[in-house]
Amino acid sequence: MNPVKSYGAINKDSAIAPMQIERRDLGAHDVSIDILYCGVCHSDIHMARSEWGPSVYPIVPGHEIVGIVKAVGSAVTQFKVGQTAGVGVFVDSCRTCPSCQGGQEQYCDNNFTPTYNGFERDGKTPTFGGYSSNIVVDEKYTLHIPFTDHLDQVAPLLCAGITTYSPLKFAGVGKGHKVAVLGLGGLGHMGVKFAVAMGAEVTMLSTSPSKEADAKRLGAHHFVLSTDKEQMKKLSNHFDFILNTVAAHHDMNAFLHLLKLEGKMLIVGIPPEDHRIAAASLISKRRSIIGSNIGGIAETQEMLNYCAEHNILSDIELIPMNQINEAYERIIKSDVKYRFVIDMRTI
Repeated sequence: MNPVKSYGAINKDSAIAPMQIERRDLGAHDVSIDILYCGVCHSDIHMARSEWGPSVYPIVPGHEIVGIVKAVGSAVTQFKVGQTAGVGVFVDSCRTCPSCQGGQEQYCDNNFTPTYNGFERDGKTPTFGGYSSNIVVDEKYTLHIPFTDHLDQVAPLLCAGITTYSPLKFAGVGKGHKVAVLGLGGLGHMGVKFAVAMGAEVTMLSTSPSKEADAKRLGAHHFVLSTDKEQMKKLSNHFDFILNTVAAHHDMNAFLHLLKLEGKMLIVGIPPEDHRIAAASLISKRRSIIGSNIGGIAETQEMLNYCAEHNILSDIELIPMNQINEAYERIIKSDVKYRFVIDMRTI
């Protein structure tokens, strides 16, 4: 085992603070990565504070990881020392179920192994995330980073990027489609970029008039205040797809009528309370609601390559490690445009 500097929490009430963890010795199929940047996801806060059920403590958050390969195991064939590599939301899965065999490890029937706040396949060795100086990952769950610079802006693609790319790709979004993105935050700003790149006519739906300028800067063709009843009425039966990124409580029924015949609402946000859905809104136009959870390894690699080809990066604020607790409070207040990224060289 190898000692590694990290930041984490010892219980649900503690601040994120320095600690030391141990990474496993390099196995034959492992890649050792010295971490350069780690994005800060809102789920880091939820899990550090046990807001999504009991967490595994001590906890070291972080699943938007970009770094440099330091060493490779004797059987590794896909990575070399010195290459740039990434790690996303999970670091293993059962590998044998239909989902894993189909390249959709995110839906592993036996649950994927999360990058942090979980256990390795042995069921007893805890996993620790990217708020650390180094991570050791099986090469099958390690990603190639097709960028040579702006690596800090690449990090959030490993979660926020794939979380929005996957449902848009699954739904077949393309030229001629009308897409609404609900919520302009860490996920929403990536949703706008992807939908525009895919050729759709994109409308940002937001409760904040102050976000109009940013939505247009990001590429949105239209901006509509969701609190404006007249504007919303004009959009009835208008959209082919709505990408719903909102993680706060909201009335989903207020948006379903915006979908045209056989329109689809793609859900990637997880509000604290379950939605109540009006069945009539779905039945009247054969509308549907589809949930989506990140992407498999192959699709995540596809997304990274797509971003490199189309020059898509996250809008970020780079912070030193010692500002993480302040960043958490700002995220809760939606005071970030649009993703914090930690410079792990400051650890």
